[in-house]
Amino acid sequence: MGKGRVEAFTDGVVAIIITIMVLELKVPHGEDFSTLAPLWPVFLSYVLSFIYVGIYWNNLHNMFHTVQRVDGRVLWANLNLLFWLSLMPVTTAFMGENHFAPVPVAVYGAELALCAAAYIILAVMLHRLHSNDTAFARALGSDRKGRISLALYIAAIPLTFISQWIGVAIYVLVAMIWFVPDRRFERVIEK
Repeated sequence: MGKGRVEAFTDGVVAIIITIMVLELKVPHGEDFSTLAPLWPVFLSYVLSFIYVGIYWNNLHNMFHTVQRVDGRVLWANLNLLFWLSLMPVTTAFMGENHFAPVPVAVYGAELALCAAAYIILAVMLHRLHSNDTAFARALGSDRKGRISLALYIAAIPLTFISQWIGVAIYVLVAMIWFVPDRRFERVIEK
């Protein structure tokens, strides 16, 4: 079956996720800069999550651009990823509103790990559907970056209970790794 509907549905879900996250930001009451100070944890967690949702959207866009078709397994794998991404507004608010306390930061990390695992599952399902000589398979390669990210998230969860800032630093590090555009798919498309 064609891939157009899954791309459109994914775009819609990602747009809703971002909308829900921004609606969690509350307007400060007051007119000077001091009214903004208490909002920094909520805003910082929003920025981090916005970047993560953007990274997933960008990578899904590139990935689906190189595939020829999808099947039922791919649809379910994509829904699995979208499910975990749809929890991003909840874990973002939990972490921000609790000022980066250890448990909310660990829950956020678990959610990031589940998103990463779901992304890997989606990539595996797409790879099974497309042969090794397709643009998708060549671009995906061994997906070391995805597997390293998952390992870092898993490591960050227990480290958060030593210091929540270690967990946050690891989440920021992984976002920075992915923030640099992943040119694997673009290079294959250009050829």
